[in-house]
Amino acid sequence: MVQTIRIPISVEWKEDHIKLLNQQNLPHHTDYINLTTIEDVYDAIVTLKVRGAPAIGIAAAYGLAMSAQKYDFETLEQFKLKVNTEKSYLASSRPTAVNLFWALNRLEKSLENVRSINEAKTTLLHEAFQIQAEDEEMCRQIGENALTLLHPGDSVMTICNAGSIATAKYGTALAPFHLAREKGKQFHVYVCETRPVLQGARLTAWELQQSGVETTLITDNMAAHTMKTKGIKAVIVGADRIAANGDTANKIGTFGLALIAKALNIPFYVAAPSTSFDLTINTGDEITIEERSPMEVLQIVNTTIAPENTNVYNPAFDVTPNHLITAIITEKGILYPDYVEQIRENMCDKYISL
Repeated sequence: MVQTIRIPISVEWKEDHIKLLNQQNLPHHTDYINLTTIEDVYDAIVTLKVRGAPAIGIAAAYGLAMSAQKYDFETLEQFKLKVNTEKSYLASSRPTAVNLFWALNRLEKSLENVRSINEAKTTLLHEAFQIQAEDEEMCRQIGENALTLLHPGDSVMTICNAGSIATAKYGTALAPFHLAREKGKQFHVYVCETRPVLQGARLTAWELQQSGVETTLITDNMAAHTMKTKGIKAVIVGADRIAANGDTANKIGTFGLALIAKALNIPFYVAAPSTSFDLTINTGDEITIEERSPMEVLQIVNTTIAPENTNVYNPAFDVTPNHLITAIITEKGILYPDYVEQIRENMCDKYISL
């Protein structure tokens, strides 16, 4: 029996602006903010008001389309030049998540055959709508495919937030848990807190509670002990970028979970849409890893926790090599090693082209 559950939505288009769930303020405040300029969108991406590779792509697509509605040019050539300039501006907001560049390039490409500025404005907005609608369907299918690998009642571990607020709906790594609740079934999800910004504690634990998923929060350094003693049947994570060989960039700490899972013979799954695959790079060594402000490490909730002048290394992501990944779950199906062959056979150019 299908049940109605509460699944939060992070990005919505509202006539002439973007309505955005401010993820900085979760879980204590569920605040929505209105983005009315391209600068607002850039800031929202940089400051993690919106986060998660698919959601970043959706927000950027709406941001570019929204800004273009205000252009006042005499020629289509001038219009397209401005689109290209603002596309590059938004693309500079974060370097790792491939969906950002894919979505912006897709919008620009949609203008190839337009014949007027009015048609161009309509086309950009329509393309952004399509990106969001397609992502929701992809996430639903990822969840259905993931459910074939998991069993209701299983204890499963995840890190960061690869859920509905990181996508159009349902999420990637969290999609099977939301779908299971819609079907009246249950999992027990162990959530790593995900230092230094605590996306697991602040976002995933909150989101799963909205759907009624049984959730237990652990600190990141409890992962090995928890896997060994709590009957963890699988680890499932999202992805910000997947190379042509299956190497996967995801939130910092993911690589460590994969190593532990391998040592304990626990399946380690990556759940990601085809938009997260980047066939322009061969291995994870080519993925740019974003380094963020030292203050994210030096402070927790604005309280300093380290001595003054402490040196900090703060990479936001790490890369899990393909040999540690049991399977990659996509909307097109489940990919198994050899990933190079599987990825090239299954990933459509529509999604991987940059």
